[in-house]
Amino acid sequence: MCDVSLRARLFASLSATILIVAVIGGSARGDDANAMKARSLVNAAINMTDSDQAVKLLWQATNIDPGFNEAYVYLGLYYNSRSDFPKVVEVYKKLAQYEPQQPTVYLNIGEAYMSFTPPKLDDALGYYRKAYQIDPKSSFAALRIGEILAQKGSRSEALKYLQQASADSAGNPNAAAEANKVIAQMSGP
Repeated sequence: MCDVSLRARLFASLSATILIVAVIGGSARGDDANAMKARSLVNAAINMTDSDQAVKLLWQATNIDPGFNEAYVYLGLYYNSRSDFPKVVEVYKKLAQYEPQQPTVYLNIGEAYMSFTPPKLDDALGYYRKAYQIDPKSSFAALRIGEILAQKGSRSEALKYLQQASADSAGNPNAAAEANKVIAQMSGP
């Protein structure tokens, strides 16, 4: 129900949000040796022109300091840019082990599952529900849950989530507009 370009824009926006959270979270970690090593590897990776070597350094950073979000963000962006959605799922599932209360991690997993051809709706739904459980005010999670439920024929439950997303036009105008579009399609002829 969501066109590919909108999904790409939303994923890019979501990834940018996670990057901001990762940088803020990373700077508050202190100076422990593993955090410094991981940060150093990430910095080296983002300055490389050899993407294969850069990816190896990013994975090393996740092994040295599994809670250092920034490495995961760059890995997710790298694999997403190559449409390697199974790897995007792998990256964020690993991060979820260390950041289980971060809703954006689950949203990224859901988005990756939605990017498969065909989309893996049942897998995505579970992760969107997890994000929504952590943050019940997330209009993006509500939108995605509503879209999937609408596709599966659960009209009344879908409407509940879509109306929540629609009502958040100030906080997330893209999600609100998309929710309104889906609601209109559901109400159509």
